[in-house]
Amino acid sequence: MPNAEAFDAPNFSEEQGLVRETAHTFARSELMPLAPEIDAKERIPRQIWSRMGELQLLGVPVPEAYGGMGLNALCAATVVEELAQACASTALSVAAHVGLATSPIARFGSEAQKKKWLPEMCAGKKIGAFALTEPGSGSDAAGLATKAVRKGDKYVLNGSKIFITNAHVADLFVAAVSTTPGSGPKGISAIVVEKGTPGFQVGPGDKKLGMRGSDWGELVFKDAEVPAENLLGTENDGWKIFLDTLTGGRVGIAALGVGLSVAAFEAAVAYAAERRQFGKPIATFQAVGAMIADMSVGIETGRLLTYRAAQLRDSGAHCTRMASIAKLYTSEQCNRICTDAVQVLGGYGYTQDFPVERYFRDAKLLEIGEGTSQIQRMVIAREIFGKLG
Repeated sequence: MPNAEAFDAPNFSEEQGLVRETAHTFARSELMPLAPEIDAKERIPRQIWSRMGELQLLGVPVPEAYGGMGLNALCAATVVEELAQACASTALSVAAHVGLATSPIARFGSEAQKKKWLPEMCAGKKIGAFALTEPGSGSDAAGLATKAVRKGDKYVLNGSKIFITNAHVADLFVAAVSTTPGSGPKGISAIVVEKGTPGFQVGPGDKKLGMRGSDWGELVFKDAEVPAENLLGTENDGWKIFLDTLTGGRVGIAALGVGLSVAAFEAAVAYAAERRQFGKPIATFQAVGAMIADMSVGIETGRLLTYRAAQLRDSGAHCTRMASIAKLYTSEQCNRICTDAVQVLGGYGYTQDFPVERYFRDAKLLEIGEGTSQIQRMVIAREIFGKLG
């Protein structure tokens, strides 16, 4: 059964509840024991991907016709939340695979593209990645420099991408390219690049502070020839695809933040109940109790914001502001909660003998990936003033 901090999502069907239970059981019994090794060896075993595919955890929001479960973004978010309670690295890679690679193909791909890629992605036989960030364009995503020139029935790509999650394990990449240079967002297209494409190489990524088990790397395109049929949507209309994808991705990161916060909370509660000082458990000390209480408030508030954003997305309503609010709040709360968990454990929390050290390292990425906290505040403010005209 779910842990004490679990929350029954509003309007959950029996099937959605079973999916979450499946994710919870898998995460606690199969994934959690491997989490320290995944962090140390900096890789997620391929059999974990296969196992998640078997359990149908990788195709929750994908229509059944293409190998998925045909459920919603709220259900998919709870899967990421449950995985993050066991291993944040795995949750991050799954969020990228499902939310940033599978989702745009399912939402904007042609019938042929969906049939070609989605079944194997849902089954864990093919892993996806999202290629947007470049050495010269991070927050300024519209300023990307990777170019794609149409030549007959192919696009020729030149440029590079960095910080790409799943880079070395991915079989296909949803890439942002400039098809009309100098036109900003109006000249950007989305194209799927498959592993093994001539002229396309994956390079090593920098050593990371946290989320070490989630592979990342650099992509290099040197006259890489990609079939024109791999274009998602229409040429120069990719910006709307990426905005939609990033909105959904921020819901996923928010769910990850909730799950990682729960992991840190549980570790702190267990330690505080056991650790004795001055003849009694430190949980009885008011200062420690206040920290634990604040953790609980942060988790429950973040979970409600995340579920609200997911429900808005499922309804088809505009959810850019709420997705950014959820991502901003949960990522910052997660960092505070993981920091406080280390503090509760004291010196032991600073060692690798306890998992809170890993949680502390993993949490920081949440304030950076999918748009920094500063970018989220810009998005929220823009949405507010935009509505005011």
